[in-house]
Amino acid sequence: MNPVFKAVDTLITWWCHAVLYVTLSVVFLILSINVGLRYAAGTSLSWASELPELMFPWMIMSGVVLAAQHGSHIAVVILTQKLGAARRWVLTGGSLVVAGLYLGLAYTAWPVFEIAADERSPIMQVPGSVSVGCLLLGFVMLAIVTLCRLPQVWRGDAQHETGADA
Repeated sequence: MNPVFKAVDTLITWWCHAVLYVTLSVVFLILSINVGLRYAAGTSLSWASELPELMFPWMIMSGVVLAAQHGSHIAVVILTQKLGAARRWVLTGGSLVVAGLYLGLAYTAWPVFEIAADERSPIMQVPGSVSVGCLLLGFVMLAIVTLCRLPQVWRGDAQHETGADA
C-alpha cells in the first residue's frame, strides 16, 4: 500500500478505535451508575439517557468504518470470483462508484447538518448537528477508506478480498 494511503488509513483506524472505546466505556459507565442509583436510591441522573443517545451514533459509525477497512462491511464476492481477468476492472469500478455514493451521502447530509445545528437536546442543550456530524464524517471516512483500498483491489491482493488486515 502507498505510504500516504497507509498513513491516512492508519489515522482513520486509530480515530475510529478511540471513538469506539471512549463512547462504549462512557455509555457503559453512565448506564451502570444510573441503574445503581435507581436501585439504591430510587432516583436517576436526568441527563443519563440523553448522553448515551448522543454518543450511540458515533459508536455505530466508527464500527461501520472499521468494518469497511476490514472488507466486511458490504461484500458480495460470489459473482466477482467468477470473472477472471475482468475482475479487477469490475471491482475497481465498483469501488469508485461506492466512494462516489458515500461522498454523495456526505454532500446530502451537509444541509441537514446545518439545520440540525439550531436544534438542541432537551437537557444538555447539545446541538443536533453533533449526531448528524457523525454521519457526515463517517460517510467521508468511508469514501476515503474505499479509495485507499483501490491499489489493493487493482493488484488483486488476497488480503483485501478476504478482509484480512494488511
